[in-house]
Amino acid sequence: MTKVKTILVSQPEPKIENSPYFDLQEKQKVKIDFRPFIHVEGVEAKDVRQQKVDLSNYTAIILTSRNSVDHFFRVAEEMRFKVPDSMKYFCQSEAVAYYLQKYVVYRKRKIYVGKRTFADLTPLIKKYKDESFLLPTTDKLKPEVPEILDGLSVKWKQATFYKTVISDLSDLANVYYDILVFFSPSGIESLFHNFPEFKQNDTRIAVFGNTTIKAVESHGLRVDIAAPTPETPSMTMALEKYIEKTNKGK
Repeated sequence: MTKVKTILVSQPEPKIENSPYFDLQEKQKVKIDFRPFIHVEGVEAKDVRQQKVDLSNYTAIILTSRNSVDHFFRVAEEMRFKVPDSMKYFCQSEAVAYYLQKYVVYRKRKIYVGKRTFADLTPLIKKYKDESFLLPTTDKLKPEVPEILDGLSVKWKQATFYKTVISDLSDLANVYYDILVFFSPSGIESLFHNFPEFKQNDTRIAVFGNTTIKAVESHGLRVDIAAPTPETPSMTMALEKYIEKTNKGK
């Protein structure tokens, strides 16, 4: 197996200086490039209205990501809707709740935070089951989210506020990387949309999460590096372990 010298991560470049990717690059003497294979585009307010959404009908907003935060407040502004101080926010994680401070004054009584997964929010939503919930989301929502909300017997509505769109990667047509790193089935979809004739050959594919593994295998590709595992809970740890093994004896 040829040594690893170049890696392409199908995500935007980390904004933090102490990203483990930069440490990996330095320590293993490999070149790591970042390129989002997919990106998010906002849905116009008029298209949200066509989904029969009147923001004044909701007393609580369920926020699953930073994108949902940004696009909820963008649409509210486009609709000239002043978000009332009484609005309750149910955030899937601490990171989402922290990001929400960009738009609202952080008052604990109105912001309810799950641990990590959407299911972690269920006790909080149950506790406030008389609220009217809006779920501003992407067009590619995980099916378990509506299933969980339906199971709680609460009044809720899902609306598409932003879409996941395939990025143009045509400039990479003749560029070769030793490892391609994917984090979602959408990334694999983008790969084949941009390069329908893609052949894996000696390219190693690193994958995060079971749904992404399934997407890779359904396209007849080989998964060479998988995370998370008990030994390598993060992608950078999985990459490092693989590189150390492959690049031995250089």
